[in-house]
Amino acid sequence: MRVLVVGGAGYIGSHTALTLAEAGHQPVVFDNLTMGHEWAVQWGEFVQGDLSDADLLRKVLREHQIEAVIHFAAFAYVGESVQNPRKYFENNLVSTLSLLHAMLDSDVRQIIFSSTCASYGIPEQVPINESHPQNPINPYGDSKLMVERILHWYGEAYDLKWIALRYFNAAGADPQGRIGESHDPETHLIPLVIDAALERRGPVQIFGTDYATQDGTAVRDYIHVLDLADAHVRALEYLAGGGESQPINLGTGRGYSVREVVESVGRVSGRPVPFEEGPRREGDPPELVADPSRALEVLGWRARYQELDDIVGTAWEWHSKS
Repeated sequence: MRVLVVGGAGYIGSHTALTLAEAGHQPVVFDNLTMGHEWAVQWGEFVQGDLSDADLLRKVLREHQIEAVIHFAAFAYVGESVQNPRKYFENNLVSTLSLLHAMLDSDVRQIIFSSTCASYGIPEQVPINESHPQNPINPYGDSKLMVERILHWYGEAYDLKWIALRYFNAAGADPQGRIGESHDPETHLIPLVIDAALERRGPVQIFGTDYATQDGTAVRDYIHVLDLADAHVRALEYLAGGGESQPINLGTGRGYSVREVVESVGRVSGRPVPFEEGPRREGDPPELVADPSRALEVLGWRARYQELDDIVGTAWEWHSKS
């Protein structure tokens, strides 16, 4: 299939372009390079542009005879979204509407949307399945939920076929070292811990040691970025085969604590990891773990990277050489 990968110069998008190409599909990467990197575009043609440019979007969709879209482009800093919600709704919501309208104008009716577990808010129970109430507690999560609702209504009205993939915590890198994670600023835990081990920064901060978890620190479900990419390709092929529109969680179903991540980086790197303990951050859920049953049932998908040390190992190889 000819697939437009929107945000394909970013972390997850670039790994998905790689996976699409390896599966025999033809990715075309569309990115404004605000957050992405041109060096990460190694699979498929690159078009630099912004989602607000509806004319360019329609031109790209038609000239490349695009059959489906995978949409990654979004701002994703929770704290920033609270401080500047306008920026998040303009970029994550209004720009997505521009993309959807260009798709409809060009008769492209299939989209895989990059959603998030942040749409659930503070979970009522874990593991979290897709029927769990969605009560986001920040504008970032709310912007993703709003897009999910738009996809639902556009599906009803315009026969748009969609899958909303609700990610848990993306981590790791291409084990061949071709691409990996590179954010500025970096907020993801595993790269921060690795940078502390490499003495590129001061001690990593552990926010909260009094949660009702096994060691008192917050627990998250870490999923390897290539497993995420594989799920996008499967979702694309599922829709192309006539599958039903729906949300699907992506995670391993197993959670690891912040302290376990610090210990894992220490094991993998053979280096001490300096850390400091501090109070909880407001709005941080104690535990976020996916119930990935639907992904297995609908897409035949299961995360191949199940062990934290294996995920951290690929991240360590990337960051220690970059």
